[in-house]
Amino acid sequence: MRVKAAKIIVPAVVIALILAAWAIVWVRAQDTFVEARFQGRLFSIPSAVYSVPFELYPGLDVAAAALQTRLSRLNYHPGEVESLSPGEYVWQEQEIQLGLRAFRYPQGQTGSRHVVLSLNPAGRVASIRDGEGRSLDSVMLEPERVGAFHDQDRQDRRIISIENVPELLITAVLAVEDRRFYDHSGIDFRRIAGAFLANLRAGRVVQGGSTLTQQLVKNFYLTSERTFVRKLREAVMSLLLEWRHSKPEILEAYLNEVYMGQRTAVAIHGMGEAARYYFAKEISDLSLGEIGLLAGMIKGPNLYSPKLHPERAITRRNLVLKLLHDEGWVSDELLAEASNEKLGVRAFLPDDNPAPYFFDFLRGDLVAEYGEEILASEGLSVFTTLDAHAQVIARDAVRNGLARLEADFPKLKRESSPLQGAMIVLAPRTGEILAMVGGRRYGQSQFNRAVQMRRQPGSIFKPVVALAALARSDDPNRRFTLATILQDEPLLVPGPTGDWVPTNYDDEFRGSVRLRDAIELSLNVPVARLGIAVGPEKIVATARRMGFVSPLRPLPSLALGSFEVALLEVARAYAVIATGGTVPLVRSYQEVMDDAGNVLEQKQIAFKRAFAPEEVFLVTSLLQGVVDRGTGRGLRDRGVTGPIAGKTGTTNGFRDAWFVAFTPQLLVAVWVGFDDEGSLGVPGSVAALPIVADFLHKYHVDTSAVFVQPSGLEWVAIDAATGLRGGAGCRGELEIFLEGTVPVESCSGSPTRPLDRLFDWLMRGT
Repeated sequence: MRVKAAKIIVPAVVIALILAAWAIVWVRAQDTFVEARFQGRLFSIPSAVYSVPFELYPGLDVAAAALQTRLSRLNYHPGEVESLSPGEYVWQEQEIQLGLRAFRYPQGQTGSRHVVLSLNPAGRVASIRDGEGRSLDSVMLEPERVGAFHDQDRQDRRIISIENVPELLITAVLAVEDRRFYDHSGIDFRRIAGAFLANLRAGRVVQGGSTLTQQLVKNFYLTSERTFVRKLREAVMSLLLEWRHSKPEILEAYLNEVYMGQRTAVAIHGMGEAARYYFAKEISDLSLGEIGLLAGMIKGPNLYSPKLHPERAITRRNLVLKLLHDEGWVSDELLAEASNEKLGVRAFLPDDNPAPYFFDFLRGDLVAEYGEEILASEGLSVFTTLDAHAQVIARDAVRNGLARLEADFPKLKRESSPLQGAMIVLAPRTGEILAMVGGRRYGQSQFNRAVQMRRQPGSIFKPVVALAALARSDDPNRRFTLATILQDEPLLVPGPTGDWVPTNYDDEFRGSVRLRDAIELSLNVPVARLGIAVGPEKIVATARRMGFVSPLRPLPSLALGSFEVALLEVARAYAVIATGGTVPLVRSYQEVMDDAGNVLEQKQIAFKRAFAPEEVFLVTSLLQGVVDRGTGRGLRDRGVTGPIAGKTGTTNGFRDAWFVAFTPQLLVAVWVGFDDEGSLGVPGSVAALPIVADFLHKYHVDTSAVFVQPSGLEWVAIDAATGLRGGAGCRGELEIFLEGTVPVESCSGSPTRPLDRLFDWLMRGT
């Protein structure tokens, strides 16, 4: 009998020991699995990408700066003076009150605050005060979040600390999700029993028994499959999590993980992101009604979405508020006030990155520095050079300009290869890219024509030739001025592959013309002669100093832009002219900050001097003439005022249309054409210039700024027909020269006649 018992007991004990050992090993494995994530980075946080903040200062023209549009893009909404909250404003005739949101800049954290802008009768900011009446020199509107670098899960999350979460929000979440959170150890058997009975009575699942900890474990580590093994793992891992970590740690993780809805293809996770997405607020600024709404949405974020189902959302919110009232957390008065509160949900800004081409360009810069994985998971904050307002205007200007061209010239409307355009807006002195449009519709084509495409620049290259000619030279046979006479008559240049015979756009010849007239009127033949006289090698060297990196060969046709370049190269080269001879380092971002607020990188403004300021100013004067009198005068015809310089460009067969314009502070470059290089049939002044004009009309440009003339230059009256000094016996008009290059001979025959010198003095006086 004892032998038989032993035969049964011993194997049973062995099996039990084996099972116990296996259970210990399995539990330890679960513990290791849980801690591997909880001790490391809990969340994969996409890197947020921000535009430049907008500065408000005394003297700002609020209408020209489109302040109301900027506020709208930042999701600011009208509020009440008596209860102005962050993200709200009150716009009055002589005063604007703003509830600025808190924001963490690389320079430090700023808190939410109330500021008052007083306006003068002209609509300019007269003074700025804070909520206590103290005068401020300036304030910043927080930058716009224009996108994020997501991983494959595409989740948006704004990490919050438990110390910053309103106590009422914690109470509300626990009231609806886990009332006994502080009393259980990860599994609430009382709740499980209650849920079992409730479901049994209803004949279906109407109540869950999972604790908040179990919900966190399921979201963090497991799938939603309903199997015994999965539920067992969930229970064990919940117990382990509670054993290893404090209640505040678990609660903080839950509040950052909980799913709170969907923004198109991106999932909203965590209370911090939900507060910003639904109410455009920081979590610390939520009202009681907003707290009730967020807590109530946890049960079914899409079912109780205030956007999709506002009536359900109100009912659910008021249920949560009633629970808080019944538990003694909310008074009768607060309950009544919050229950009657409007949902307060801000308009959903379209999930439409206004700068997708810029975003791709930026990604290339950042991946080279940080790598894809860090960008998608480390929660970096990237402060770009992008002006979101300028970007929207640029995008719309390109789209509207192309649509207008197709309406005016129906043959340009093609289905197989649609008309395309690209635009770059630069701050020339800093090299900052303010806007970038790489094509008509990013959804249809991700090819970035502003950066990746190379096309012949045509006449847009002529200022390079002019700078090469006008720069000081030790060769007496290669000294040119804006008054130098060039011959506009038939030209044939023999070459190894055949003769080159340049022609003007109108197939006409004008005889003798000044260098200024040749560029202002974009005459090909005299500029070709100038290029030959200057020397193609010197033109290539000048182009390289201006920042062109594309292949260029020292051939005579180079002077007319026969080699392919990128729009970004063109913009950078013209920035050299706009800045008086310095080549800026083109920048897509300024600073990068980690999720703890530490600055990882600061992109310094960098440039190098390539030309003397006085040499470059001659070209600036030349390009001002293009706008005032030449092929770019359509800019003036369209009402663009203030100091501005520019150049049109059209290639052979009208395949490419270009226009570049710059002010002392801003540079805009545009290309229009077909990807298959089909003919437009219209020049740059018709296809590209109106797009630039449209942008300049809508974007705030300071027309009071001027091009500052450097030293080393002098103005002298010149006879237009001969390029010689004007005199008493012949007509003269003012021209600018490098000191020492003014023509000595007068059109009246004598270089030293006192009457000629008096005439020259009188002309300068006018």
